[in-house]
Amino acid sequence: VLADGGALIMMSHMGKPKGKVKPELSLSQIVKNVSDALGVPVMFAKDAANAEAEVAALNPGEALLLENLRFHAEEEGKPVGVEKGTPEYDAAKKEMKTRQADFAKKLASYADVYVNDAFGTAHRKHASTAVIADYFDADHKMLGFLMEKEVTAINNVLKNAQHPFTAIIGGSKVSSKLGVIKNLLDKVDNLIIGGGMGFTFIKAQGGKIGMSLHEDDLMPEALNVIKAAKEKGVNLSLSTATICAQQFSNDADRKEFPIDQIPDGWEGMDAAPESLEAWKKIILGSKTILWNGPVGVFEFDNFAHGTGEIAKYVAEATQNNGAFSLVGGGDSVAAVNKFGLADKVSYVSTGGGAMLEAIEGKVLPGVAAIEK
Repeated sequence: VLADGGALIMMSHMGKPKGKVKPELSLSQIVKNVSDALGVPVMFAKDAANAEAEVAALNPGEALLLENLRFHAEEEGKPVGVEKGTPEYDAAKKEMKTRQADFAKKLASYADVYVNDAFGTAHRKHASTAVIADYFDADHKMLGFLMEKEVTAINNVLKNAQHPFTAIIGGSKVSSKLGVIKNLLDKVDNLIIGGGMGFTFIKAQGGKIGMSLHEDDLMPEALNVIKAAKEKGVNLSLSTATICAQQFSNDADRKEFPIDQIPDGWEGMDAAPESLEAWKKIILGSKTILWNGPVGVFEFDNFAHGTGEIAKYVAEATQNNGAFSLVGGGDSVAAVNKFGLADKVSYVSTGGGAMLEAIEGKVLPGVAAIEK
């Protein structure tokens, strides 16, 4: 935009101020860094809803940053200070929807063209990420280059996947990824489930998991997933052996057990070599790989080995076997970065929640608003 002589207005958010002005969350703190990155002085508008004067002062080739949009409750569009499920809440919600539209219209009035490049918030129907697009015609609203790459990478996995297609889903809870797992069962050849969520599947089948993390109320759902995978011909691969500890600590003593025979007082902390070997074969034989979530307590160095190995297998499949690999979610991204492999996979997503919702089959408001 700047190189082509346009005047640039940037808007974003930081933290969760919930409609209140909080100095520690002010975007004024990043003005110098943004100026250095762009190579031009960046001006600052202290109130995003009343920035007409700053916008009018902009010349071609100049840049302006608006204050944290979440200082305005209208950005997120949620009623503040009213209890959900009450008549007052319904009335407040209706009023807030009108206020959100007015706020989006005000933001839209500052510019001729709207570019959304915030994939990390594409799953939110906020004023700046979706509603604002209503005030631009099809020729004056567009995805930014990053958003375009994200959408292409997700489509490569969900719509244009080469087979065998393997999804590696890790992390602590089944509840946060159940929708993702169910949607993937219609698309993948192999589904690897690791990390804390795997123990719910093991316990549901009668295994002993000691004091490992699990969700009892989701055991019926875990059994449904196992049954559905069998019916659909999907190879569901759970961990078979795990590295355990007696306390949740980096320095805890380690011991390996079969995953369904963990003694009381011990908890699973990382995938053991036996599990990793089985997963390595599956991953190296794949042409499309989706990875979301660690397979161990990745924040502890002594229990990060399994997640690091998964990162290496995904990189090897990409570099040596020509697989397309999409990595997303905080810990998976941290893993490929920690082991210096981010440039060895096909694409590293910048949006955990947005990527998960897209993989779950949900429409992302931030993308839909541009495409309609």
